[in-house]
Amino acid sequence: MSFLAAPRFDDLDPHDWQGIPPDRYAVHGIDVSRYQGEIDWRAVRRGGAAFAYIKATEGGDHSDPMFDRNWHGAKGAGLRHGAYHYFYFCRPAAEQARWFIRHVPRDPAALPHVLDMEWNHRSPTCTERPEGAKVRAEARRFLDILERHYGRRPVIYTTPDFYRETGIGQLSGTQFWLRSVAGHPRETYPGARWIFWQYTGTGVVPGVEGPVDINVFAGPPEAWIAWPG
Repeated sequence: MSFLAAPRFDDLDPHDWQGIPPDRYAVHGIDVSRYQGEIDWRAVRRGGAAFAYIKATEGGDHSDPMFDRNWHGAKGAGLRHGAYHYFYFCRPAAEQARWFIRHVPRDPAALPHVLDMEWNHRSPTCTERPEGAKVRAEARRFLDILERHYGRRPVIYTTPDFYRETGIGQLSGTQFWLRSVAGHPRETYPGARWIFWQYTGTGVVPGVEGPVDINVFAGPPEAWIAWPG
C-alpha cells in the first residue's frame, strides 16, 4: 500500500481553512450509511479514499439495511473498513453492544470498530441527556464488551458539544474520532488527542452520489499502514 499525496476531494460547502487544513494529511476516508444509497466502492478507492467506516447498528433494535452490501463492497475493493454503532441513550449499553455483535462479523482485516456518541436533537423517542459520569460509564461498558469480542478496543466518535458537556475525553485507553467542520481539532477541542478528524459532511467523492462525510487519519502513511499496531 502506498500514498503519493493527499487526495483532493471537492466539497459542496467548502470551509476556508485557517491554520492546518485537512489536505495537510495524507490519509483520507469516508463514513457512510444507507443515506448514501448504492456506492461504487472501486471508484471510491480509485478516487483516493484509504478507508471506510460503515454504519451497522443503532440502539438495540435498528440495523442499517445497507450494512452488509457496503461491508462486502468496501472489503472487495481493497479498502480498509470498520463498522460503527450509533448510541441510543434510552437503552443499556450492554444491550446495544450485543446488538452490534449480532450484526458485525469478526474480521481480522477490519479496523477497530467505532462507538458514535452524540446528542440526537431530533430523536422522537429519546430526549434523555444523562450526566457525564453516566455517559462515561455506559461508554466504557460498551467498549469493554466489544474489545473482549473483537480483540481490539473501539474508537469513540463524538462532536464538540457532546465532548464538552460529558467529559467523554476523560476515558483512558481510548482513541477519539472528532468532528470539526469549521476549524482544526486543536482549536475546537483544546488539548484533545485524536486519531480521526471528520472535517466535512458535504464532501464529494467518486463513487458516492450526493454529499458524504470525509475524514483524515492523524498520522503519516507509514503510521496508517501499522495502525492500530
